[in-house]
Amino acid sequence: MTQRRVWAGVFAGLAALGLAVTQSDAKPDTMEQAAPGVWFREGDVQDKGHCNNVVIEMKDYLIVVDANFPSGADLLLRDIRKLSKKPVKYVFDTHHHGDHAYGNPVWTKLGATTLAYVGVAEEMKRYEPKRWREAAETREDVRKLKLATAEPPRQTFNKPMFVLEDGNRRVEFHYFGWAHTRGDGFAYLPKEKIICTGDAVTNGPYNFTADGNIGNWPSVVAKAAALDVVQVLPGHGPKGGREVLSGEEAFMRQLRSGVDRAMKSGKKLNDLVTMKGGAPVATTLKLPDSVKNWVGPFLPVQVKDTFEEISQGKPHGDIPH
Repeated sequence: MTQRRVWAGVFAGLAALGLAVTQSDAKPDTMEQAAPGVWFREGDVQDKGHCNNVVIEMKDYLIVVDANFPSGADLLLRDIRKLSKKPVKYVFDTHHHGDHAYGNPVWTKLGATTLAYVGVAEEMKRYEPKRWREAAETREDVRKLKLATAEPPRQTFNKPMFVLEDGNRRVEFHYFGWAHTRGDGFAYLPKEKIICTGDAVTNGPYNFTADGNIGNWPSVVAKAAALDVVQVLPGHGPKGGREVLSGEEAFMRQLRSGVDRAMKSGKKLNDLVTMKGGAPVATTLKLPDSVKNWVGPFLPVQVKDTFEEISQGKPHGDIPH
């Protein structure tokens, strides 16, 4: 077990230690309407490792936010067929992690174009095929595709914003910088005031920091929050309002400032984090109740990653792992 693995590996490790991540208001494997022609599907992250998805109806086609794992893509397709006969034309990968992008071949086989900020494809070049092979060892849905590596997005953009509109609806795809990964993308519907955040913003204790830029993370969220937003559809956890953005930003600021203060007071890594079997399992760092929604079993990992980022003077994603 290691915090360096992608999301499914992290959950598997926590399960091995008898830890779980749950929220009482979670509704896994359910589809609900966020606005006319916009649906939010909360993935079962605890048992299946799935991310959340969003389905956006355009005049003649559908846009899906996040490819999910292959099994998550199959479940979403089942639900989409109950909603609309329109084809899925675009699937937007918010970032490169397996629970958000390993389902790409499922969608492209059906004729969809996978779309992402160019940083997603660059991250795949950096981390694959190692992570794909690791996932295939534990996930039948990845293994059964019989592919040597992850399929990168078929279409990328390298500007801060890319737009799809058809007279009925406008969807903006934004890049605000490196937070969760170097390729973090957001999908924004200006008329509906809805933002789909991927894992740059989660609603609950789901932040995975190994590939992140923890110091820059709050500024990325702040840029997203500068948009006119009423509903937030996160990468993991229930949908919510603007408080999800402000809470995520505050959590990341408190995490980094808390570790920084501890280090300046002379604390070493082993003063802050307890290791077991090579993995962080406990931490002495306490964060304020104002961000408790984002505090959970991942906190020891997050503290360790933050300590390493500060001590080495570079984003944690730039530290070999």
